[in-house]
Amino acid sequence: MREIPDFPAPGVLFRDILPVLADPIAYRELLDELVTAAAPFGATLIVAPEARGFLLAAPLAQRLGAGLIPARKAGKLPPPVYAEDYALEYGSARLEVEPDAGAVGRRVLVVDDVLATGGTVAAAARLVGRLGAQVAGYLFVLELRALSGRSQLGGQPTAALWTV
Repeated sequence: MREIPDFPAPGVLFRDILPVLADPIAYRELLDELVTAAAPFGATLIVAPEARGFLLAAPLAQRLGAGLIPARKAGKLPPPVYAEDYALEYGSARLEVEPDAGAVGRRVLVVDDVLATGGTVAAAARLVGRLGAQVAGYLFVLELRALSGRSQLGGQPTAALWTV
């Protein structure tokens, strides 16, 4: 994993998982660890925010035998959509899902690469609720403890492979 200072805004230290994904052995090992960490949640569906969450959640869902709902950036899905706005440490954004995603009554694991301030995955969790599903918990590759993202997750079970 590499660190990129002042991206996407001055003062932000961006943690980039793409070098791990570029190495087929490291990517496979990362997915193996995510499968092990995800199993106790008992989820039948994974929700992942665009974009890096997709790179982890799609193969993870396949390995777990779970479904996948992508939480897309605004304007990427045709209407109607459920939408949730949220704050980032460097701005604001919106996530959207299709309302007929087949989530009603299901246990959902929210998966993303990094837990920073928690805004993105908290918005994804609100979308899960609007879909009529239950958040089983959250799973991340990396948690940035200093940004207190867990405080946004309502005390739900949360796992991260690494914490800094």
